[in-house]
Amino acid sequence: MAASPAPASEVYTWEPSNASIARRYGLRPDRILRFDTNTSPFPPDGVAAILAGPFDPPLNEYPDSEYAELTEAISAYSGVPSEEIVVGAGADEILDLIAKAFLTDRAAALIPTPTYSMYGVVTSHRGAGVVVVPRRGPAAAFVLYLPALIARLADVAVVWLCAPNNPTGANEPREVLEAVVDAAEGLGDSRPVVVVDEAYHEFTGETVVPLRSRYPKLVVVRTLSKAFALAGIRVGYGISSRPTIARLERVRPPGSVSTLSAGLAAAALRRSSDARANVARIEAERERLGEALRGVGFRPYPTATNFLLVPIGTHAEAEAAAESLLRAGIVPRTFGPANPLRGHLRLTVRSAPENDRLLEVMSGWSK
Repeated sequence: MAASPAPASEVYTWEPSNASIARRYGLRPDRILRFDTNTSPFPPDGVAAILAGPFDPPLNEYPDSEYAELTEAISAYSGVPSEEIVVGAGADEILDLIAKAFLTDRAAALIPTPTYSMYGVVTSHRGAGVVVVPRRGPAAAFVLYLPALIARLADVAVVWLCAPNNPTGANEPREVLEAVVDAAEGLGDSRPVVVVDEAYHEFTGETVVPLRSRYPKLVVVRTLSKAFALAGIRVGYGISSRPTIARLERVRPPGSVSTLSAGLAAAALRRSSDARANVARIEAERERLGEALRGVGFRPYPTATNFLLVPIGTHAEAEAAAESLLRAGIVPRTFGPANPLRGHLRLTVRSAPENDRLLEVMSGWSK
């Protein structure tokens, strides 16, 4: 079976702004709650001193093109040598670098669906084809269907994996990810780059980073947007073997991460106990929210992340539910009619008062 372009119905669209939603529904912008972006409801601690400066280099100069301070902080945090790290403007830029380095219009990428939409976006930007491998169904929490995935490894240049998976929330057992790496290793010269997106690594404590020593074409992608509560500074990083990192460095822009962002990210990584505390708060609230949703008749899937995937019914019912939330100033993540998750809403775990606003609306729905 040949690879194909991403279907038009699955083209990624950026989230509307608070201001545009407020205008549409006649609300105040400060009443809009974002349950669609998977950001932290709690702002980060300890950033005021960094914002006060001074900065090295100063703000009238371009950032350090090597990002030495940030890379050293990532190295200390992850236990990985600095030369096996590349930084970018969010995890999304790392995904884009991978696509630029390893995909052409004659290549294809494997995407287990449903998963993070940006994999299809960066693949399409390179003119590459897409090999879609469906995940297991809802009864298995949409985990990877390993036999079908392994059967297509030889047909692609890049494999996009997400563990835990967004937008479903389920983690992938380490043995499944190892099986993918082992199968790719056996392909010899046609081995693909295997990408494991660990955006929610801090919520599980699990990682495949050690596997890079036996599979040099493994790239692990992480972000400071989730556990570290720094989505606004746009900092992410990739970890791989030195030869693979060198390929990514050749296509990396010299100053895409600002001096401010690099300094804040380095400081946050040195204070990783703040991130652990943030994860603990979100996990506690996640359990409360999940239990409350079950109490009013919904059945969210198990999750290892900062969001809940909630079955609503048919696609039309989910769209009507989303419209009801939007009229109350609450923005859920919805899915198009061609998406395997049509009929679901994805809801970010926010603070208790914010979640109570969500529950007030949802508890009034007839089920």
